[in-house]
Amino acid sequence: MGYADQLFDLTDRVVLITGGSRGLGREMAFAVAHCGADVVIASRNFENCEAVAKEIAAETGRSALPYGVHVGRWDQLDGLVEATYERFGKVDTLINNAGMSPLYDKLSNVTEKLFDAVVNLNLKGPFRLSALVGERMVAAGGGSIINVSSTGSLRPNGGIIPYAAAKAGLNAMTEGLAQAFGPTVRVNTLMAGPYLTDVSKAWDLSGNDNFSHLHLKRAGDPHEIVGAALFLASDASSFTTGSILRTDGGIP
Repeated sequence: MGYADQLFDLTDRVVLITGGSRGLGREMAFAVAHCGADVVIASRNFENCEAVAKEIAAETGRSALPYGVHVGRWDQLDGLVEATYERFGKVDTLINNAGMSPLYDKLSNVTEKLFDAVVNLNLKGPFRLSALVGERMVAAGGGSIINVSSTGSLRPNGGIIPYAAAKAGLNAMTEGLAQAFGPTVRVNTLMAGPYLTDVSKAWDLSGNDNFSHLHLKRAGDPHEIVGAALFLASDASSFTTGSILRTDGGIP
């Protein structure tokens, strides 16, 4: 095993990732499995989780547990945690990746139901999962929690206000959890910019200057999230906690 392989080695670790059946979550799930981890793939669509779990097992030889859960519903999260610990006996890394930002035409048409759904999935669910898993990590002597946020939390626009507010709360929560679970458990924010996942199909990309404000002048390919995710999941980031790691193409 080479130096870099050792640095990012996740052999026999267990990674629980929400929103793991598609987009950036899927990329991260495959990445940690390729580095030796067993994976729990959680999302609302069990069939998608099952399909990805089978692909991961076939491609990497690691165990992958699919689990259908709505992360925005508090009462479903205990079952996810119990199933994970029953199968693997531990969680070394929790990646709170599930999220959504529904479209709306004007602010007065944002219903209370929509607003609550956005906050529940992007903020309340990650809080509850972090509390359930983080306390067990502390008892076990270590672990890493990665909260996937968005540059929208720093540079919000009028079309994503509920989402941006929830992600800003996630940023703040990361720092609080880092203090609460320290010194043995690390908690960090992985802040993503625009990536060309299935979500981007809803974007209007007809213009030629969609990403001209970014220093790299383009959106990211999904696989480009992997390096940052592996850094935070592995011992390569052993002295990193309470931080925000931006993978955003360079926002001004």
